[in-house]
Amino acid sequence: MADFIFKISPNITLGSYTIARLGQFAKDWGTRYMLILDPALKDFDINTKIEASLKDRSIEYFTFDDISDSSDTSTVERALKLAREAHVHGIICAGGTRAGNVARATASLYNEMHSIFDYIDGAAPTTAALPFIAIPTSMRDSFLFTTHSPITDSRSNKAKLLKLQNGLCKLALFDPNLILNHSQNKRTSIGLRTLCIAIEAYISQKSNFFSDTILEKAIELTWKGLDTTSTVDTATSQEVSFAQGGCMTSFGSALSSLGQASLVSLAIESRYKIDASLTTTILLPYIIEEASKYKGDKLAQIAFIMGLSNNPSDIQTNIDALLEEIRTKIALANLPARLKELSVSIEQLALCAEDAGALEIMNGLSRSMTSDDLFELIKQAY
Repeated sequence: MADFIFKISPNITLGSYTIARLGQFAKDWGTRYMLILDPALKDFDINTKIEASLKDRSIEYFTFDDISDSSDTSTVERALKLAREAHVHGIICAGGTRAGNVARATASLYNEMHSIFDYIDGAAPTTAALPFIAIPTSMRDSFLFTTHSPITDSRSNKAKLLKLQNGLCKLALFDPNLILNHSQNKRTSIGLRTLCIAIEAYISQKSNFFSDTILEKAIELTWKGLDTTSTVDTATSQEVSFAQGGCMTSFGSALSSLGQASLVSLAIESRYKIDASLTTTILLPYIIEEASKYKGDKLAQIAFIMGLSNNPSDIQTNIDALLEEIRTKIALANLPARLKELSVSIEQLALCAEDAGALEIMNGLSRSMTSDDLFELIKQAY
């Protein structure tokens, strides 16, 4: 077997009300921060709780929430200008993946001298990054522990991958209370995307014994969070299961790789500003069907982990049960089941397949694929 080398940089804190301790933790890296917030957090007054923790510890900060439907280079340039003018010591981000992408890019490029377009076209940062603290409000971020982060090129609306310094993220706070205000349908959407990321990474060519161990537990916890009918275990709430599953999914996917659904969804979100949670949810059953031809044993194991079977060796029966359960979840949450329901044409999606095929993530899919293979997947889900 190949050598196994394991390193982990960020501190991880997971638990209820952990955002109340944000100021205490942030003082380890500075006293003046840029706080990048998902604008949607204001609807639930989450921003007030985050800001209170900083104020109580006398930490200076200013808020940036000018984030559009995609994390693009124009947004990053605005954030960089403000951060440099304020001479901040670090970046704190609370929000979903879009806010996280903007924050990572700002922390990574703060000390760089060249145009942002040099870096999204492949150049690597050569200076030290600012300390970055992440509060993933969707309970997972598939780029939290990686050395790259997606950014939309404002010139073309294409998805690009920005190279990051090692150890960019200093602290990740997972607070289950941050999803308490979401509707059940929203939670289902968040959970299904998390499940999709975990399954993709589990069946990736880059998976290994360690990532598999992490991801199997991530799948179990995420599915538990998606189960609104069970009353057997009341010790762990749905929110805590989501947080635990999301944290482990973020970690496990970084040890392996994202897959086709995440890749295509990233390209679609960049071009057409369609929430990646919707597209990954639509594509998930088709990813499973496609992978059943060569990853049947692992898919059967997933069904077993989720409690859909008592016998992981009955591969086809398990895969059928897995597909049926996921499609049932999608239907019960009234989520779109076909890409055509997103008001985007097949011609437009052909461009997205080309964009996705140019990204480095292609090297880590469940099998060797081309942009033509991605378009075939899109056509099946259309």
